[in-house]
Amino acid sequence: MPAIYQKEFHIPASAVDRFDRLKLSYALQYLQEASGDHSDLLGTDRNALARKGLFWAVIRHRVQITRLPQAGQTITLETWPLPTTRTAYPRSTVAYDDQGRELFRGISLWVLMDSRSRAMVLPGKSGVEVEGLLRGNELTAPGALSPKLLKHCTQRTVHFSDLDWNGHMNNCRYLDWVCDTLPSEFHGCHTPCEFSICYLSEARETETLSLHYELDDDGALLVDAHRNGAEDSIGHSRVFSAKLQF
Repeated sequence: MPAIYQKEFHIPASAVDRFDRLKLSYALQYLQEASGDHSDLLGTDRNALARKGLFWAVIRHRVQITRLPQAGQTITLETWPLPTTRTAYPRSTVAYDDQGRELFRGISLWVLMDSRSRAMVLPGKSGVEVEGLLRGNELTAPGALSPKLLKHCTQRTVHFSDLDWNGHMNNCRYLDWVCDTLPSEFHGCHTPCEFSICYLSEARETETLSLHYELDDDGALLVDAHRNGAEDSIGHSRVFSAKLQF
């Protein structure tokens, strides 16, 4: 079975923002779709894991952006698993345009979760083995994003269309929420060059999240999401944290 997997994506108009740039949420969606297809080929697909009472969950993403493609273009994603760590299954991905020029690259940390308890299962106890490959051009894994007191706050409620087949909010949708904290006028003058996002707990339908956000002195957008009512407990009830560098 090939250690490196390639998949093409044709970008529809629905996948770009008002400035004809691929939405960051779609970049993650393509990254995860290619990863999922490769996982199927490796025998660690959703159905195989379900028989073990497990499912995949992503806990961190880091993506560096050279250029965001436009509607009508076709891109190729190349993905491969990295050596398994004590706690996670890292995976690297690089996206190219039709001339072979790099568009963006990312690294994701995947973990296995128990379907009943929703607790993480360590690789050494899961019975799931994934052979990893190091090519020498991988990004370093994203670290944790520490909680901070941020100046602004808005609220969003999780609805049906935000959910994925695991019954919680799809992790790609978090990036839409992050980008929505800033208006079109800002996005029209600023193009993201890197983002990191850490998923700390599940968000379920009807839950309302408080999104605390701020542009720091380096021009990065910081976002901390808490369950509603947890504004005064910075280290608790966090759902996700993100850093978007422009």
